[in-house]
Amino acid sequence: MRKIAFLGLLSITSIISACGNSDAKKTEGQIDGDTTSMTQTSATLGKIEFDESAFDFGKVKEGEVVEHTFTFKNTGNAPVILSEVNASCGCTTPDYSKNPVLPGKTGEVKVAFNSSGQVGKQQKIVTVMSNAENAITTVQIRGEVSKP
Repeated sequence: MRKIAFLGLLSITSIISACGNSDAKKTEGQIDGDTTSMTQTSATLGKIEFDESAFDFGKVKEGEVVEHTFTFKNTGNAPVILSEVNASCGCTTPDYSKNPVLPGKTGEVKVAFNSSGQVGKQQKIVTVMSNAENAITTVQIRGEVSKP
């Protein structure tokens, strides 16, 4: 019985002493819930706004190459740098602005779709990754490819 009482008293003492440490000083690098100093706010980032999010090329014959340029504007407060632009299919080749796009200025994502071997309805997605507030955005190219 004494052992049980002693263990109970030891447990209670441990709990009380652990609860009293909430006022302990934070060590360097600890997060206190305010992460504004660790991350940029949207007020200090660039923002990509495309003129159009999709382009419909209509109907083309198999073998034709369709090209389209998507234009975007940086509506944010800092330069936007496109880090990577990928297409959902090897038949679609993107090219993009390599220089920083300053606030208020425009940039481009050029897309070329090679319709060889792509008969039927097509929808290709191009993913744009950047340092902008909307770090990952997409545009689409779609249409229908018929046999020649």
